[in-house]
Amino acid sequence: MNKYNQNLDKNPSNYVPLTPLSFLERAKDIYPNYEALVYETKSFTWTEVFNRCIKFASALEKIGIVEGDTVSVMTFNTPEIFEAHYSVPMTGAVLNTINSRLDAKTVAYILEHSEAKVLIIDRQLHAIAEKALSTLKDKPIVIDVQDDFADQSLLKKIGDREYEEFLNTGDENYIWKKPKDEWQAISLSYTSGTTGNPKGVVYHHRGSYLMSTGSAVAWNMPNRLNFLTVVPMFHCNGWGYPWTIPMLNGKTVCLRAIDVKKIFELIEKHDITHFGGAPIVLNMITGASQNDIKELKNKVYVLTAGAPPPSIIFKKMKALGFEVMHVYGLTETYGHVLQCAWNDEWNGFEEDKINEIKARQGVRFPNTEGVVVLDPETMKPVPKDGETIGEIMIKGNVVMKGYFKDKEATEKAMKDGWFHSGDLAVIYPDGYIKVKDRSKDIIISGGENISSIEIENTLSKHPAVSIVAVVAKPDEKWGEVPCAFIEKVADKETNEKELIDFCRETLAGFKIPKKIDFCELPKTSTGKIQKFELRKRAKELN
Repeated sequence: MNKYNQNLDKNPSNYVPLTPLSFLERAKDIYPNYEALVYETKSFTWTEVFNRCIKFASALEKIGIVEGDTVSVMTFNTPEIFEAHYSVPMTGAVLNTINSRLDAKTVAYILEHSEAKVLIIDRQLHAIAEKALSTLKDKPIVIDVQDDFADQSLLKKIGDREYEEFLNTGDENYIWKKPKDEWQAISLSYTSGTTGNPKGVVYHHRGSYLMSTGSAVAWNMPNRLNFLTVVPMFHCNGWGYPWTIPMLNGKTVCLRAIDVKKIFELIEKHDITHFGGAPIVLNMITGASQNDIKELKNKVYVLTAGAPPPSIIFKKMKALGFEVMHVYGLTETYGHVLQCAWNDEWNGFEEDKINEIKARQGVRFPNTEGVVVLDPETMKPVPKDGETIGEIMIKGNVVMKGYFKDKEATEKAMKDGWFHSGDLAVIYPDGYIKVKDRSKDIIISGGENISSIEIENTLSKHPAVSIVAVVAKPDEKWGEVPCAFIEKVADKETNEKELIDFCRETLAGFKIPKKIDFCELPKTSTGKIQKFELRKRAKELN
């Protein structure tokens, strides 16, 4: 027997299951009167946030919620969804955050598939909620969120209970339940299904704890930061920041909906230091009118993830006073697992070269054991040449437990000891990874693999292009050809010929879009462009 295992067993004093819920209790104990959570004119201290979560957890238990039950939340970025990240798992139940922009059919599927016992929902979403609930055989208990700062003409009663009234039925002396095992589920997030029903991604307490600590280290986040909730808290649990910020005694400022003018106003009012946002949000910020933009008093640190951003966005954001770090992750990995960690030796490069480096997804987070680029057929690493395409594969404690009630999909995703991301990428000699495309988005034209992202990056550099997405268009001769959909900058003009000529300056002939269409691009609530919709449109274009 190993001598270091003799009489050195785990016991309650030296082994405690990790949970991010402990961060809130610590913040309450150490910084009881610090401002913690702000929304419009509402402001709560750590003591108040903790007490509200405790009372809501108690109220849930009083109506029968127990360990393993599902509590769904469908709201905007308001204090209620922040509190639910604590109150729901404090009972042992699992938090299911639902995208507030989903259609009624998908919402109904999620409520049924997750076996939701309770639905906490913003009254603005009454039309979707009523339609979804009407199709369910077993309806959850509905708790309405009445937001006094929303347009009251849009708010209608849905359930028989209202959030604040329900909260006040709880007991302030309730003893919250720590997980018996850190593998215990803490949340359930559904992926945005483009074909068929979405899959339910299950997180555990350990992974959420490690994501919180890892994010703080990777982003060099200081104590007492002021964080703006631009990323929807339903998306990967707001990238984990409802758990991370309390760990740092930071202040969370809620933004109900994406509004560039409001973002600048809140940055000024609350001295915002950090926020996250998809590239589409950064594009909105850099493309805002001068009337909406405010000069920043201090540097604001921004994390961007989602669709790979064009390099030009880093230059535009820097000009406004923002410092952007590029990260990469998936719903299945609790959020970010790669970061473009900066090396000082790059500071002397020309600006275009610096921005090209910043557009890489980078290297693994400190909380991630392995992120590699492998040939999915051989499961061998691709050469570090920045050219050979493979698939990003991940392993570690921040990979999901699996897909809820879907053994086959879980086994397929975890095949050969790695989580298969479905993202195609290259790896450079320095070990930095750059995503080239989703496997489903790669364009195969005349036997050549074409990265839609490469074309998008090129078109994004044209001064009249605001947002661009490139997809495959069926072609009789080549099988597929690139087709670009573009939103123009408001006060600038361009046309198809001009943009094709612009591409011809830097792209190989077979990569140049054969068709360009000007339109408003369909997007998800988190700002991702819905390429599956564009592929449908591309088939109809002449």
